[in-house]
Amino acid sequence: MCATEKERWLPEATCVGGRRLHPLCFLRSGIRKTRLTRFPVLRVHSQAFEDPIVWRFAKMGWGISRLIGVKAAVLLSVAYFFHGLGMTVLSLPLVYVSMIALLVSIASHPSIDLPLLLGKGSNGSFPMWSWIMFSPFLLFIHLFVLLRRFVKNEPLYTEIADGVYVGGWPSSVERLPPGDPAVIDCTCELPRSSTISENSYLCVATWDTRAPQPSQIESAVRWALRKRSQNKAIYVHCAYGHGRSVCVMCALLVALGLAEDWKAAEQMIREKRPSISMNSLHRKSLEEWAKHLLTPSKKSGESDVSSVILSDYTRKRH
Repeated sequence: MCATEKERWLPEATCVGGRRLHPLCFLRSGIRKTRLTRFPVLRVHSQAFEDPIVWRFAKMGWGISRLIGVKAAVLLSVAYFFHGLGMTVLSLPLVYVSMIALLVSIASHPSIDLPLLLGKGSNGSFPMWSWIMFSPFLLFIHLFVLLRRFVKNEPLYTEIADGVYVGGWPSSVERLPPGDPAVIDCTCELPRSSTISENSYLCVATWDTRAPQPSQIESAVRWALRKRSQNKAIYVHCAYGHGRSVCVMCALLVALGLAEDWKAAEQMIREKRPSISMNSLHRKSLEEWAKHLLTPSKKSGESDVSSVILSDYTRKRH
């Protein structure tokens, strides 16, 4: 086949990770040889291979609800298969795990959004009933987060401004940023480390790939500003430091007068932590929060946030 003929099999714009591929790459990967001129140009970004699985599905409009729902369906199918073979001892635990996954899938759906289901308290601990009932989900998440740290070449936390950090779940005191920081925890599925003082801890319980409510963002910002006035460092974290924690950090940077608005704050964070990945739900919450934000006080580094947002949220909840 001549060079001109080869070019017709693979357009110049077709690339993976910024590199042009030889047509044989498609054959080796199991993709049938087809004249690509009939189809739209294919562009694949290398970052797609670096994002955690949950975020890949979130970008496709899935999020944790559908992902865990698929997991429940698969487990239930396997349980049914074992039951058909007469292996009831194996099928019953799988049925239980699938039912827990289904419950989490429903509670994490955007129309319901009930992180309190898991029972995480304001001090960051889980009651015994939660550990017993939701142990399949809680242990799975716990292990997944820890294992991911061994395979991802990414710092656990990043300093965005002097004494202001954003990042992933600190499983121990050694995982915390320096300076004995006050911690804002944006997870509902991971416990507070016992080494973190309750006096320097705030829980903003939120499902993965979901967003804190505007009132929660405001409460977190005000709490952080009080801690900053006491010369405390601030660490805002979620599971990986990509979504929920970044959402709160954007608001905090605006309140501190370090960013003009949350969009500028997002760009500021992205420059120092390129792996962040806020979705439409995070941005919607920030937009709602920003509607009630008044002019920041540059002298004190604090912002005057209207209490209307709290009263509106209270009415909606009741």
